[in-house]
Amino acid sequence: MEFLGGIILTLLTMLKTVKGDGGGWSNAHATFYGGGDASGTMGGACGYGNLYSQGYGTNTAALSTALFNNGLSCGACYEIKCVNAKQWCLPGSIIITATNFCPPNNALPNTAGGWCNPPQQHFDLSQPVFQHIAQYKAGIVPVQYRRVACKKNGGIRFTINGHSYFNLVLITNVGGVGDVVSVSIKGSSTNWQPMSRNWGQNWQSNSDLNSQSLSFKVTTSDGRTVISNNVTPSNWAFGQTFSGGQF
Repeated sequence: MEFLGGIILTLLTMLKTVKGDGGGWSNAHATFYGGGDASGTMGGACGYGNLYSQGYGTNTAALSTALFNNGLSCGACYEIKCVNAKQWCLPGSIIITATNFCPPNNALPNTAGGWCNPPQQHFDLSQPVFQHIAQYKAGIVPVQYRRVACKKNGGIRFTINGHSYFNLVLITNVGGVGDVVSVSIKGSSTNWQPMSRNWGQNWQSNSDLNSQSLSFKVTTSDGRTVISNNVTPSNWAFGQTFSGGQF
């Protein structure tokens, strides 16, 4: 029985590693898009807009349906390395941030053009970062990936768009696990109010918060929360960006 228990424990440990928990690696494939200067990666389904000015640069990727999780993975960071393709792989690994969605192409098979079809786990990398782990001519390579901490400079950034009674706040530069699962907002004359996800990392409040200093409460997928009090002055304006605390 003791021997059997040891086997079960070993199998459970192996399963945990395969899932990618606790630093384990999972299997996927990677392609690239956006051109040599990554200009074609700007914008995207996470709503980050200009990835250069937002600090993400070219170390970015569009995720397949299985990984994108309806936008909940926006801002998550992954370490990726090319494997099992000696003809194409380069040594080392890259760290990227999820900034876009790679849509399925159901007209093509999963192994011939439908790379991002469910249930495929796939990263469509910016071309410059792809070329750090594989040769350009490869086109597509097998990779292994794992979640890693996002290392960001400065605080979480809050860009306030919209208009009165429709505050659309884009949240960027999130450290730690990077993927935001809930946000609350508080005016200097209100209590905390939950915001709803509009799309990507754009969060919405339908309250009139004009002429109030604003505070934000941001929670990521690991359950950690950062409260940024009085991030804005009372005379903030739509289109402005403010910096708060950090994980």
